[in-house]
Amino acid sequence: MATAEPENSTNPPNSEEEKNAENTQEIVSVEDYIKHPLQNRWALWFFKNDKSKTWQANLRLISKFDTVEDFWALYNHIQLSSNLMSGCDYSLFKDGIEPMWEDERNKQGGRWLITLSKQQRRADLDRFWLETLLCLVGEAFDDHSDDVCGAVVNIRTKGDKIAIWTTDYENKDAVVHIGRVYKERLGVPSKVIIGFQSHADTATKSGSTTKNMFVA
Repeated sequence: MATAEPENSTNPPNSEEEKNAENTQEIVSVEDYIKHPLQNRWALWFFKNDKSKTWQANLRLISKFDTVEDFWALYNHIQLSSNLMSGCDYSLFKDGIEPMWEDERNKQGGRWLITLSKQQRRADLDRFWLETLLCLVGEAFDDHSDDVCGAVVNIRTKGDKIAIWTTDYENKDAVVHIGRVYKERLGVPSKVIIGFQSHADTATKSGSTTKNMFVA
């Protein structure tokens, strides 16, 4: 009389494969909660042009962040720059540097300036501003990223402006490198010239324009 063979389970409990799968699951779950730190901590500021208040009273700190995830959470939560009212600004600066000429890190500095026509607000403004932010938080300027203080977008009726601020206009190597990389990242055609102006010249200009110290 034939006796029944005991059934061999193809997947016995607590098999090596299951243990490995469980371990892998645990690692993936933990990874989901790990944030990716940025090299610097950044502060986002908002300026609303209320004529009844002083300039400094109109400048408000929105939030600070120091991880990739917190950057995107903030960016996706705020209004696009193209939706802001005329006279408003966004500024993103390294923590500890205020978005004003008087700040110690900005006194000897200047800015690479992109001027957009009214027609470009719809086509280019938000794309250019986001790319500017990514250049900052991603430390896109190699060894010269330390010379970057922050960036500002100005929403204006006559035409919007975006600028990257640097800390020392006399550091020509850093300034020129930052301008060249910035222009390339924005995809600005080579025939289009962007200029760098010192804050000192901008503050004391007699006309509507400031002379360029460098161009890219």
